[in-house]
Amino acid sequence: MTDASNFIWYELMTPDPAGAARFYGAVVGWTIASERDPAAGDMDYRMIGRSDGGNAGGVLALGADMIAGGARPLWIGYLHVADVDAALDAIKADGGSVQMPATDLPVGRIAMVTDPQGAPFYVMAPKPPEGMEGMESDVFSVTEAQHVRWNELATSDPEAAIGFYTRHFGWGQDGAMDMGEMGAYRFIQRGDVGIGAVMPLMPGMPASMWTYYIGVDDIDRAQAAVTANGGTITNGPMEIPGGEYAMNGIDPQGAAFGLVGPRK
Repeated sequence: MTDASNFIWYELMTPDPAGAARFYGAVVGWTIASERDPAAGDMDYRMIGRSDGGNAGGVLALGADMIAGGARPLWIGYLHVADVDAALDAIKADGGSVQMPATDLPVGRIAMVTDPQGAPFYVMAPKPPEGMEGMESDVFSVTEAQHVRWNELATSDPEAAIGFYTRHFGWGQDGAMDMGEMGAYRFIQRGDVGIGAVMPLMPGMPASMWTYYIGVDDIDRAQAAVTANGGTITNGPMEIPGGEYAMNGIDPQGAAFGLVGPRK
């Protein structure tokens, strides 16, 4: 399977990359570069390294002008598309919005959009390095620690959101878990791979948003590291189907995240 319609990158937008490096290093085991990537030009952009030598995503430093323009600490995913401009036209025609127009970077063409319910994400037509045209992204993995393992959309209109992503990205929706008064937790698939779920907005959630669950080696060790390093736990850990555990938190700079992994 190619990367079409897959999550191919994850980005942390934060005002304090050094603080984020300390936090996620302790919680997940990542190494976030101490200096900006020269290929990013004027942007302060840093790579997130995994222990196996691969990349887990990137960190964009939020400057004062970005914050004044409304940017906030946030994890955001990139979805692969063949043609960014065509994707923007289709998304706008279907009720979505463009937050950042199509932009060419050395690594490809990108744009930031929201779905019709307001959840933001990027679309990207990547430009692989010469000689690596057939390479696929491995930032998402169903099973592996230090990768994002689950993509969860909390939305004001689950039925409409599922229709939107099905139309534009070819995902499937099969199966659900009953959450009682909170509604259904509906599983989404890319091909035969379960990539996440769509759920109604929970009380206290201000807007539709994606949450990305990062794999950890031991949920109890990670939980202790969250609190010891200035983060806040907002939910869990709770056991999930299959016997592992998931939890939600806020990092010290204010970005929401999820963790998933075994209890050892």
